[in-house]
Amino acid sequence: MEESICRNLPPILSSFVDTFVDFSVCGFFLPEPPKNPNSISNSTPDSSQNCINPPPSSPPPLQTKYPSPDRLIAIGDLHGDLQKSKEALRLAGLIDGSDRWIGGTATVVQVGDVLDRGGDELKILYFLEKLKREASRTGGTVITMHGNHEIMNVEGDFRFVTRSGLDEFAIWADWFCVGNKMKGLCQGLAKPKDPFKGLTSKFDCVEDQELFPGIRARIAALRPDGPIASRFLSQNLTVLVIGDSVFVHGGLLAKHVDYGLERINEEIRDWINGLKGRWSPSYARGRNSVVWLRKFSNEVEKNCDCSALEHVLATIPGAKRMIMGHTIQSFGINGVCNNRAIRIDVGMSKGCGDGLPEVLEINGNSELRVLTSNPLFQNGYKAPRQATQKEGLGLLLPQHGPKQVEVKA
Repeated sequence: MEESICRNLPPILSSFVDTFVDFSVCGFFLPEPPKNPNSISNSTPDSSQNCINPPPSSPPPLQTKYPSPDRLIAIGDLHGDLQKSKEALRLAGLIDGSDRWIGGTATVVQVGDVLDRGGDELKILYFLEKLKREASRTGGTVITMHGNHEIMNVEGDFRFVTRSGLDEFAIWADWFCVGNKMKGLCQGLAKPKDPFKGLTSKFDCVEDQELFPGIRARIAALRPDGPIASRFLSQNLTVLVIGDSVFVHGGLLAKHVDYGLERINEEIRDWINGLKGRWSPSYARGRNSVVWLRKFSNEVEKNCDCSALEHVLATIPGAKRMIMGHTIQSFGINGVCNNRAIRIDVGMSKGCGDGLPEVLEINGNSELRVLTSNPLFQNGYKAPRQATQKEGLGLLLPQHGPKQVEVKA
């Protein structure tokens, strides 16, 4: 009798357990999964995936290029600070006071570096997933990207992890294992995969043994084919083109475009899903990689390689600008190289600069505006199109103090 019931209920039971674990970790119920905004297929995963012997399926190709939306919002590095992340989203009118999506048909791009330097990394991943699902119901799109810190963590490089970040993953691991035990009670479900399989029971190099559970949990969650890596990171894009804007965390060189933007996205996805070994592809490692490059990010414009940027943009049909995070702009979002390079990392996380949230808005006609929470620019009137440079930094400042700062397209 019990076996018969279990044969009929595996998907429901598994879904219930997953919902229970999610709520225990993030504190809210995720809406029903939408069509995937980062893939061309947009097919909902079959609920039978948790049953014994699920049918094989190949992942759909990731969508690398999108047409221009009526409203496009770009958000920089978040680094484990959920409060500042929500402030940035509210600044753009994307969520209400109850943290629900109100952005309508807007498209949002978060350019990576959710991980490290803070203690709300998982909470942000869950929150962005919630917004993806909510936005899809009103025709909106939320696209998440890889930063160098996502790549580092999948490789097991935890140099910038905080104690609170380790604690958060230890809590996740406890609930995840509880969920696996619940699933294991029903013979109709496939045996849950042990996320700790193959991991050592101790690390001699870790002096503070209180950190050990968090380190072990973080490795299990984020290594290639780990539960968090596969669920939240594998569908991230590494490079993205929306209309006439190219998005990348660090920067693109001509060799990256020649290699193939779609190819880069799919190879990184396959690596995170455990199909390409332990280490990321070479174009995601090193100072000239797509997630580490700083050739176009120096605050002093003369130190930016504008000629290389022009060459790269010329190889991408219709591209007018490259939008990047990665390098903190202490004076806020700005552009150099005739606004062909827009830098949007303002170091808003408390763990990495504690700057005031700012986001970039691009309207359908390619009008660029900076939406800022800086009180110096909150007099409530529209900025003039004229901009001045201050101290040779290439910082685009209005001549008066508005809340919305325009950047010439």
